[in-house]
Amino acid sequence: MVDTSRRTVLAAISAGSALSLNSGAASAETDDGTANGWSGDSGEDVDERVAALVSRLTLDEKLTLLHQYQPPIPRLDMDAFRTGTEALHGVSWLGEATVFPQPIGLGSTWDPDLVERVGSAVGDEVRGKHNVTPSAAGLNVWAPTVDPLRDPRAGRNEEGYSEDPLLSGELALGYTSGLSGDDPYYLKTAPSLKHFFAYNNETDRTTTNAELPPRLLHDYYLQFFRPPVEAGTAVGVMASYNLVNGRPNTVSPLLDRVVRDWAPDGSAVMNVSDAWAPETLTGAQAHFDTKAKARAAAVVAGLDVFTEHGPDDTTTVEALSEAVDRGILSENEIDAAVGHVLSVRFRLGEFDRETPYDDLTDEVVGAREHRELARKAAQEGTVLLKNDDGGLPISDERSVAVVGPLADSVFTDWYSGTPPYRITAEEGIRDRIGADNVTTAQGIDRIALQEISSGSYVTAGVSPGGGGLYLSDQNAPGVQQFDAAQWSSDAWTLRATGNNRYVTVEDGQLINSAEKPYGWEEVAEAFEFVRLDDGSTALRHRKTDAFVTAADGGLAVDGETESDAARFDVERRRNGVQDAARTARDADVAVLVVGTHPLIGARETHDRDDLDLPESQRRLIEAVTSANRRTVLVLQSSYPVAINWADRHTPSILWTSHAGQETGRALADVLFGDVSPSGRLPQTWPRSADGLPDIKEYNIARTGMTYRYGQENPLYAFGHGLSYSSFRYDHLRISPRSHLSPGETATVKVRVTNTGSMAADDVVQLYSRQRRSRTRQPEQVLRGFERVHLEPGERTCIEFELDYDEFSFWDVTRNRWVVERAKHDVAIGSASDDFGPRRTLRVDGERIPQRDLSEETRTVDADDWSWSSIELLDKSKADGTTVGFSDGSWVAFEDVDLHDRPEEAAVSVARAEGGSATAELRLGSPDGRLLGSADVPSTGDVYEYERVTTALRGATGGHRTVYLVARGEFRAHTVQFD
Repeated sequence: MVDTSRRTVLAAISAGSALSLNSGAASAETDDGTANGWSGDSGEDVDERVAALVSRLTLDEKLTLLHQYQPPIPRLDMDAFRTGTEALHGVSWLGEATVFPQPIGLGSTWDPDLVERVGSAVGDEVRGKHNVTPSAAGLNVWAPTVDPLRDPRAGRNEEGYSEDPLLSGELALGYTSGLSGDDPYYLKTAPSLKHFFAYNNETDRTTTNAELPPRLLHDYYLQFFRPPVEAGTAVGVMASYNLVNGRPNTVSPLLDRVVRDWAPDGSAVMNVSDAWAPETLTGAQAHFDTKAKARAAAVVAGLDVFTEHGPDDTTTVEALSEAVDRGILSENEIDAAVGHVLSVRFRLGEFDRETPYDDLTDEVVGAREHRELARKAAQEGTVLLKNDDGGLPISDERSVAVVGPLADSVFTDWYSGTPPYRITAEEGIRDRIGADNVTTAQGIDRIALQEISSGSYVTAGVSPGGGGLYLSDQNAPGVQQFDAAQWSSDAWTLRATGNNRYVTVEDGQLINSAEKPYGWEEVAEAFEFVRLDDGSTALRHRKTDAFVTAADGGLAVDGETESDAARFDVERRRNGVQDAARTARDADVAVLVVGTHPLIGARETHDRDDLDLPESQRRLIEAVTSANRRTVLVLQSSYPVAINWADRHTPSILWTSHAGQETGRALADVLFGDVSPSGRLPQTWPRSADGLPDIKEYNIARTGMTYRYGQENPLYAFGHGLSYSSFRYDHLRISPRSHLSPGETATVKVRVTNTGSMAADDVVQLYSRQRRSRTRQPEQVLRGFERVHLEPGERTCIEFELDYDEFSFWDVTRNRWVVERAKHDVAIGSASDDFGPRRTLRVDGERIPQRDLSEETRTVDADDWSWSSIELLDKSKADGTTVGFSDGSWVAFEDVDLHDRPEEAAVSVARAEGGSATAELRLGSPDGRLLGSADVPSTGDVYEYERVTTALRGATGGHRTVYLVARGEFRAHTVQFD
């Protein structure tokens, strides 16, 4: 689907082939006049060029190259270099740039080729900005984010593509292919995948331990990162803030052992830390007692670049220098990390006279092709959730009321760039059918705030820069009214009607000066209306958690408690719900645009507690739907939203992410039928947050999260999305018809017919389910998907190829990939809950043998656990996973062969505390027959292990289940029978 030719070239480079970059070009010279072996247009192997440069660097110079801000080294003609330009859906924070739909919106396109074009456009704009101002726009881009969208409450849900690794992997491969360019050697930009790995909650994000059983780790969580790294289109990963199985990801050995093993050339992989994450190793995580140990452990684990302290590299350099001096880090290990960094810099063309991307300038920013592509992406990402009674598309001749709090806004998120323009839904519809046919209403209350003790009203300035809010006893409605928009259960914004600016806080004072809500962690423009016991209302500023107070006619934000707060009577001067309903009633069709604000309620640093729209928007939906039976609900959000009432009562519902600068035009294209909606949901939409597990629970197989594990009765299923047309799937054929053998590829063919009256795109989805297995298998797995465009009555044949190894999973009994001999149900569908024809595929795999506990067996490789009472933890600070037991907890090994009648068992244990504890081995259940028990001594440290042994009594038979049960608290790493 996406060209992966770079992998072949890089593999050749890794093997030592000489890649001629510019035939006959001379190398640059060093300060002594000799050829330096790395600059100019060297035709030598890149590894040799890197080695030549590393050999000339001093240790101090090398250490500076392991920080985000790498200084110039003039004596070697090396320029400054910086890792980390944000580019999730456009160039962030560097002035104007084309803003494409949020990644979740790109995910809903199910179109890797389109996403590759988006990535290419973003890569062009990054390179163009860099070529004009190299110091401003670095070429290492921190994108895309491929975190699995396993929980819809996660604050950074908008940044990922999907809950499914195949869909996410294909889209990430497309985006990185575009970002990195089509040259087989030179990189347009150097993408780093975020955030490695199992990172999906903002609450306690630096101290959350994502506990991953080995099978989920290999089958699910790691697979989101694999395709771009394996193809060579991503240069590495960013280690995430959290811990996995007790170890911070900043020092995860998988950075080296897994990520570099995937890559076509492991020496060309550059892994970076997240911002300030190295500091947490000795801070909140308390994993190391010195910065030197922490930084050394990170380098050994496979981290190459430390992102900390902004441009100041002092902490990084001093800690690494100390580590080398103390002998806990070798210069050879430093050299390897420096080589990884330099390999990327070489491939970006830094040391060569020219690259294929030198002609790009900032003139490419916002180019016509990019604007058209942004519109196309927003069109394809729009999902038709419901369309009863043919409410859509809308006829051009009809009058349309465009109402709702998002109708006249296009929001950008934290990682958006600055769009050169914004087309709102209101503007897009007006441009499409003419202003005379459009009426509008915000659906937002307009209020005045009367301070009760004085009777005076809160008053705002009228200049563009606003002014300090104050209390006035004069009647001046023009400067005493505010549009109050609700974005979550406890967050409102206030926009002053006098100058159309938002109320914010500066130097502890209220001022109406903000153009938009914006800011890190919590926007300064959000307030909570707190109902007091006497019926009055106080205002709490959410960012500072302080109350608004009144004194001498002025308003400050310094109240610590409700008793300090000024008390207000909130007077509604305009009823937004009634106004919108009235406007809707007088039009032929009502388009109601509601949704979330990407910087309020849920975002980086904040998860959601629920999935609901705020109460004011729920009331608005009910009122407008009741007022006009031809209401179209347009929902814009960064994540799934529980719209159960609307699903039952509102005729037509469209969903889109915050879709960027072309939002309004793309919506109009879909609403009026210029294009048929073809987006599909890339994650499951639950009906509510009730019943969802703790957001820090990552064992999705146990909690039943995502479509793979049967998330029950969703509001909208994974893959759901309707069309203005209809499609029929038939003539499903699978070959081979007998069985699929090792090394073979199965071919699945299906005929797709457009049975409707409109040309449209369909997304054909292929799923499979393994009927029987030694272990629990997913309820279903997406095996392929294809977007196809068909005219009315047109039909085509879609063909999928499934390699034998695609049916493999991680076998915990032998710690390797395995394909079981089994029958698989294969189905073609339009969503994970809507299947057409089905067939059976027989896969000729192996039968997993019975467990042999005579081999030393890790406790983490158990088949079952008392999950809520055990912990998956780090065996050592460097490597390995162990199980932490509490009193009464257990792990179970199923299908154990005891025919050899073992007589003794050994358990490897660690325990820092004194007192007593016992490890019991039981048969059949945690309370089953006792086979043996051993006292667990204090080993002095949780990382110091001893083998304790016990005689076994009655350990016999086949296909038995053996339980290791804890009495007391300890860690156990392995079990072995003899």
